[in-house]
Amino acid sequence: MSLITITRSIGCEGALIARRVSDELKLDLYDDQRIQEEAIKMGIPEDLKSLDEKAPGLFDRLLTHKPSLYLDLMESVVYKVSQQGQGVILDHGAHRLLQDFGCALHVRINASEAFRIQHLMDHQAIDQEAAEKIIHKNDRERRNFLQFAFHIEWNDSSLYDLIIKRDKLSADSAAKLIVEVAQSQEIKECSLAALESMERLSLSKKVEAAIIKNNFSPVDFQVDITEEGVAKITGWTHTKHEKDRLLKVVEGVPGVSEVKSNVFVVKTFSE
Repeated sequence: MSLITITRSIGCEGALIARRVSDELKLDLYDDQRIQEEAIKMGIPEDLKSLDEKAPGLFDRLLTHKPSLYLDLMESVVYKVSQQGQGVILDHGAHRLLQDFGCALHVRINASEAFRIQHLMDHQAIDQEAAEKIIHKNDRERRNFLQFAFHIEWNDSSLYDLIIKRDKLSADSAAKLIVEVAQSQEIKECSLAALESMERLSLSKKVEAAIIKNNFSPVDFQVDITEEGVAKITGWTHTKHEKDRLLKVVEGVPGVSEVKSNVFVVKTFSE
């Protein structure tokens, strides 16, 4: 089985390379559109369907829980995809989310700025100044997203197994290189334990997303999937009614067969 994450910079033909890798290995490609479709199936709200990879502004973070909901849903989608043990996932921080799973091959596709500028000029019929602005804006947004979401540096080489610089390699050569590495015995072997861990993480993120979606504060609760389908919720509420509603929300999450409660009712001093 081959599970590959590809992180790209604009102007490097990362999407084209990912498509050729998926075609060659006969794997599903989870690009922006496919990730969005999977997120919608999992119940992402209408106002978050764009799935833009941008760090939310200060006021968004202060005034709403939507960034947390977005991240939980996105993480859940990536973990859900990874349960199959195979596929090509393009961007969306998948390399970080799956960093601890030995069955995944993490690839970074980059190039010099000069190469990227020339590529945009050739393929989008724009001048050098416009190409530079597009590259700088896109790099800044992706870098900010990864720093906000995962507290990582985009170009940290330790996060990747294979780094490809496009300047001297064609898209075909880059794809062939990824395929060759992906077909090595070390990468193809994906343990059952790793797949089970992915399944638990996926369910955990779905539960967290449901809690946030139903207007509970994510900082008040901890979600643990102790065994298949069993969700343990630890935290506190102000009233028994809130506690009962919380547990009902968790029970309604697809994949949850049992809820173990460690939720306490803590009354405020005014009561």
